[in-house]
Amino acid sequence: MQDSPDYRTMLDTAIEEAKLGLAEGGIPIGAALFDRRGRLLGRGRNRRIQENDPSVHGETDAFRKAGRQRRYQDTIMVTTLAPCWYCSGLILQFRIGAVVVGESRTFRGGIDWLRERGVEVIDLDSEECANLLDSFIRAHPEIWNEDIGEA
Repeated sequence: MQDSPDYRTMLDTAIEEAKLGLAEGGIPIGAALFDRRGRLLGRGRNRRIQENDPSVHGETDAFRKAGRQRRYQDTIMVTTLAPCWYCSGLILQFRIGAVVVGESRTFRGGIDWLRERGVEVIDLDSEECANLLDSFIRAHPEIWNEDIGEA
């Protein structure tokens, strides 16, 4: 057991999911839910395009795949992009204790709102995450604008 989780290694899991989503024709946003020791509970990706379901964001997919937990205060949601308001609501509703964000340059989402409500937010400002999403947005602006509600 380590003293503090290795956030970069945890982010690598979310990045793998984002790349899988892109290979499937979807939006490259991935997420994973870990316990505080760094044990993976569930991983997922934005599947809005693949499943024609606007509610399947990376965070919700990872959360669902983690299954029921006795408590969520000691969990860490890791996501390649700052969580949107919908996913921020999930984080607050279940009292997920911390959020590790790959990057928030592309989209700031609800990270300030989460911080104001006591959630620990760690923004790794990952160039890899930013480049992955930036390439997708340039190639598919209509899908991106639909996904973030600006269509």
